[in-house]
Amino acid sequence: MSRKNNRKDRSGVVFSTNPDFDYEYNSEEEAATLPPGQQQLKVMLDKKKRGGKQVTLVEGFVGSNDDLKALGKVLKSKCGVGGTAKDGEILIQGDFRDKVLEVLQANGYKAKKVGG
Repeated sequence: MSRKNNRKDRSGVVFSTNPDFDYEYNSEEEAATLPPGQQQLKVMLDKKKRGGKQVTLVEGFVGSNDDLKALGKVLKSKCGVGGTAKDGEILIQGDFRDKVLEVLQANGYKAKKVGG
């Protein structure tokens, strides 16, 4: 099974007749997390594809998934609601734009409200 899993990491070559050929493996490098003062975060209200429910969306985070999840956990606990953090975005359930903006700026992030 481990041999099968390695095939997905190879980039573009299926088979080679060259005996000296070595596969190039895709290595996903995590981006280094920028310090809070250099982050350009956007806080907005979103309700698309959510069955009419409102969520506060924080976009623009540059860094590792662990740091993103840690920031998401702080925001969720300060707002007292649920949410998720993945793909460079943090979703907070409900309309908490002002509270999220206040918490981000208190932690040293450059954040601004986008949209209505």
